Amino acid sequence: MAEKKKINTWLKMALELGPVVLFFVAYGRMKDQTFMIGGTEYGGFIVVTACFIPLLLISTGILWKLTGHLSRMQIVTAVLVIVFGGMSVWFNDERFFKMKPTFIYLFFGGALGVGLLQGRSYMQYVMEEALALKHEGWMILTRRMMMFFFTLAILNEIMWRFFSTDAWVTFKTFGLTGAIFVFFMTQSSLFAKYMIEPEES
Repeated sequence: MAEKKKINTWLKMALELGPVVLFFVAYGRMKDQTFMIGGTEYGGFIVVTACFIPLLLISTGILWKLTGHLSRMQIVTAVLVIVFGGMSVWFNDERFFKMKPTFIYLFFGGALGVGLLQGRSYMQYVMEEALALKHEGWMILTRRMMMFFFTLAILNEIMWRFFSTDAWVTFKTFGLTGAIFVFFMTQSSLFAKYMIEPEES
């Protein structure tokens, strides 16, 4: 197994969020444009999606090179971006890419649910190096995170089906990221109650 290496926090954040922010900026500039490629007309959203796929893969590759490690979430996200982004470009249909977050959150929510049925917290495997919780705390956090993922999947479906593309892009760029940040902020009482003190470890 490759040794994990630590990198600057801001660099890590830039590599993880940079492609998403660049997608937002590029969409804002190109959303009303059309492009004729190989005899087929593509809207700005599809062209930006086609550029986003390699950008995300390059960013993920750099992150792997610098840290020697990729989380399961990063790997699954990259695969789903390729699949659904590729389908949007291939079929010239933006709906496939808009469905991607739904499948990501359903996948992770389902995975956490399977772990809970087995009496395990898969979140602990992913986050235990950053967060030291007692087993009961991990189980509670995992149940909450599972429901949170399912809620995000539902919200994404509502946004892309019933709102404009502009609204969905804003929601995807800022709403989903902000929701995850707020979720963990609201778990402070759980962390305080179940945190393992140094002398307990």
